[in-house]
Amino acid sequence: MRVLLVHPSPLMYSEIYLRLEPLGLERVATAIRAAGHEVRLLDLQIFTHRDYSNAVETFRPDAIGFSVNYLANVPEVIDLAVETRRRWPRCFLFAGGHSISFIAREVLEHARGALDCVVRGEGELIAPRLLEAIGDPRLSTLPGVVTLDGEGPAPLLLEDLDGFPPARDLARRRHKYFIGVLDPCASAELTRGCPWDCSFCSAWTFYGRSYRRVSPAAAAADIARISEPNVFLVDDVAFVHPEHGLAIGHELERLRVRKQYYLETRCDVLLRNREVFEYWRRLGLHYMFLGLEALDEESLKLHRKRITPNENLRALEVAREIGFTVAVNIIADPSWDERQFAVVRDWAMTVPEIVHFTVATPYPGTEIWHTESRRLTTLDYRLFDVQHAVLPTRLPLDRFYEELVKTQSVLNRKHLGVAALRTTAALALRLALRGQTNFLRMLWKFGSVYSRERQYNDHFKPLKYSMRPPEAPGVAPPRTRDLFVHLGSPARRADAESAH
Repeated sequence: MRVLLVHPSPLMYSEIYLRLEPLGLERVATAIRAAGHEVRLLDLQIFTHRDYSNAVETFRPDAIGFSVNYLANVPEVIDLAVETRRRWPRCFLFAGGHSISFIAREVLEHARGALDCVVRGEGELIAPRLLEAIGDPRLSTLPGVVTLDGEGPAPLLLEDLDGFPPARDLARRRHKYFIGVLDPCASAELTRGCPWDCSFCSAWTFYGRSYRRVSPAAAAADIARISEPNVFLVDDVAFVHPEHGLAIGHELERLRVRKQYYLETRCDVLLRNREVFEYWRRLGLHYMFLGLEALDEESLKLHRKRITPNENLRALEVAREIGFTVAVNIIADPSWDERQFAVVRDWAMTVPEIVHFTVATPYPGTEIWHTESRRLTTLDYRLFDVQHAVLPTRLPLDRFYEELVKTQSVLNRKHLGVAALRTTAALALRLALRGQTNFLRMLWKFGSVYSRERQYNDHFKPLKYSMRPPEAPGVAPPRTRDLFVHLGSPARRADAESAH
């Protein structure tokens, strides 16, 4: 069987700062290949809709799978499915991924038969079984599979992460993948899941509080196969268990692998496991993303970060002492007024870190999607990208965006444009001479992507597909069956709990 896997177009944030390889699709591709199928992959972060049509026309796939990890991509994927069904009616069309796992049935209803099914949860184990079941009425009884006619049991949790290394050979134009100065940059996965339960996040609800690790040998071998000089470690929280991080590092040293790395972790993990981060600094870890989320204790408690402002600030000091270049995130709440925006702007100007700002957004799959009592001001999937306000703003909406863009522009003034070239001119020149222009282009794109007018006007675009709001939002915690995609296993949940 011929199978085409498709990643949708980039979101607003990734128009500037990053473009990451579709690691999840590459792992699913490995599983499908192992079952004897021919697989191709098309990444619409890089290619166009015309390229998609050409690929379907020439490859003539029997099945097409769309990745929907982000809500904002839902309308694009539905439209692609509808057009594909019109032109190639015999092709089997399915979708899977993080965000669509929480809204499977409503997306199927929007698609009106264009999508044959949605696959909830992880894809490696179920994708080959799904392809075998095409045309079989028992399709809707498969674990994690949802059709308009029925729904199977809970999705399968992949216990052994070693078995499906990503099929990176399928991702064309790999030089287009980057994150910041790491240009080009591949991605790799060392662990899967998150032991914490932040109220704004859906990672822990997707994975059912499980936490799993790639074996040190397999993780190092996968990184050793990467041809790019830079690697982004996609773990939700890196090095929760220091012994695991140290073991992978020792394997990399044994294999004489030398890369530059970028990762994400929590401030308390950095404080608790400083030695593993110092060790990885020697291995090539230069860049780190820390989710501070808030500067005050009350907001941190609302986010259920389980950390104090002082611990966050101490973690920044530790990162500076080790020698990391650090990016942090602050969540802008729609209730902010001019004074609160000014406070975080002033703080961002006083620290050396790269400070990103996102907008508080209740996603399906997050606890606040169920408990947030304020009414959503929009049901447009496209605006659920943490760059738009989807809850009532204290300021008039256009004024909120004016303050938001003014606050985001702190990053532009400190780290992009002429300011960046003062310290990165030699690097930018070396990259340009090698044909790598992602980073150089990034330096000048802020003004063309972020503007009050663009973000405000996005709210008035014609609405084609409307989200289904929570049935009964309130203050009580939601039921487990309404929150989790994977139910996890007792052993994996215990492993997650031990991380605390």
